[in-house]
Amino acid sequence: MIKVTCLGAAGSVTGSNYLIENSKGKKILVDCGLFQGGREMEKRNSMEWGFDPQEIDALLLTHAHIDHSGRIPKLVKDGFKGKIITSPPTAELCEIMLLDSAHIQEMEAEWQSRRNHRQGKNGILPLYTTEDAQKSLKYLSPVERDRVVTMDSGIRFRLRNAGHILGSSLVELWIADTDSEVKLVFSGDLGKQDQLIVKDPHEVIEADFLFIESTYGNRLHRSFDDSKAELLEAIRYAVSNNEKVIIPAFAMERTQEILYLLGEFSRDGSLPNVPVYLDSPLAIKATEIFRKNKSYYDEEARVIVEQGFDPFDMPNLTFTPTTEGSIAINEKPGPAIVIAASGMCTAGRIKHHLKHNLWRPGASIIIVGFQAQGTTGRKIVDGEKSVKIFREDVAVRAKVFTIGGFSAHADQAGLLEWVGNLSQAKPRVFIVHGEPTAGQALAEKIEERFNLETHIPVWKETLTLSPGKPIRKEAVPEEASPEMEQAMLNSLSSIEGKLATLKKTIEKRGKTITEKNLESLKHIEEDLQDIS
Repeated sequence: MIKVTCLGAAGSVTGSNYLIENSKGKKILVDCGLFQGGREMEKRNSMEWGFDPQEIDALLLTHAHIDHSGRIPKLVKDGFKGKIITSPPTAELCEIMLLDSAHIQEMEAEWQSRRNHRQGKNGILPLYTTEDAQKSLKYLSPVERDRVVTMDSGIRFRLRNAGHILGSSLVELWIADTDSEVKLVFSGDLGKQDQLIVKDPHEVIEADFLFIESTYGNRLHRSFDDSKAELLEAIRYAVSNNEKVIIPAFAMERTQEILYLLGEFSRDGSLPNVPVYLDSPLAIKATEIFRKNKSYYDEEARVIVEQGFDPFDMPNLTFTPTTEGSIAINEKPGPAIVIAASGMCTAGRIKHHLKHNLWRPGASIIIVGFQAQGTTGRKIVDGEKSVKIFREDVAVRAKVFTIGGFSAHADQAGLLEWVGNLSQAKPRVFIVHGEPTAGQALAEKIEERFNLETHIPVWKETLTLSPGKPIRKEAVPEEASPEMEQAMLNSLSSIEGKLATLKKTIEKRGKTITEKNLESLKHIEEDLQDIS
């Protein structure tokens, strides 16, 4: 009996985490990502694992993006002592990603604690610390792709190129169960064909069960040539207005792709002669790792190297690793191109650049990656007139360019083409790592085109897998009982009464309202918005 419990990236695109158990008691994980997005989603990071980390024999890590790797330090902190098996570039990238994530956890906990103390509340601890992250790195166990590796208790695996980012892998997993062997495939994040820098995804033709991502399962990307043209248009728009071009970009892959394209524009003379800033210490370190790992480049990137060029460089490029250098960018008038993290505008230096430029007519904001629900980037893409940055409402007056053709994920057509390689094997297909509408759209297309059985697991759902038999699904604990719903309604009634009283009080005392009162009310408003 083989069980798979979907503990992340089920009905959402973050927190990727799957627990696999066989009848011999072997337990392994695929991915261990951080939940990102709204406050309610991020609360999952602190919840119980759903398993004992000490009982996990190994973790198979598909790639270094933080929504796939970001809870590894907490896993180790809570008792995991197995191997973290991944590709060599992913192991290198994880060293910088996890330390950076730990720094963010510490800074956010410190900020929240100060706020709590001002309100007479207790401080909070970070999800994990830099020391925790450092300790977790010793469990990284790099394995070259395309090799079948045998583990104990009848489990074999092989990492294959997923074509998503440098070092990204899909996982082929063979599990002996009673008198047969079952093959599971986890796609990880699949890249599109002809993507910059990395090679195309490996084609898998055999599987009993397939877990496939669906980030863009309900849409198609723009053509790459159109996207390149729009990128140039966005740059020229801001430069012509003597304003800045702000590009929120993930530190890994997306940043390097943008540098790659800007380098191409520079070499062919189409890039305006303005400063280009890579304003992300993490992206700077990641770029150096990309430069080291030329053997993983695709043919086009290798040709650039053979011609004597660095694919990630150009004459006007400046790296700004220091805070002082970052601040100076917005103090200097005139046009410039600024690439900064985070890619969803939720943290890091990009928030400062948005604060200084989002409200400026004539500036360009270029969105080049997926924006999860609840993130600042998603609100900008959805056309909100203002967004909250550092608890201040900032008007959106810059021109927003959303360029989907640079996505490192396969779109619906690409996902279907990749699944088509498995159509003769007739696997049962589980749609994961996608928002509900995207997952449902992809499931319908797979059923219609390939006549394959599909299922969209929900968070915490456990699946019992046996070839030739229907998928058994264990009940998922209810998130809200009737008693909980009634308690919620009672609280709402109480809040309504208190708000009515507060309104009358405010109308009476007028200018005696303090900033602390207003801040407290705004926090309540945000909490209510998260719940709704």
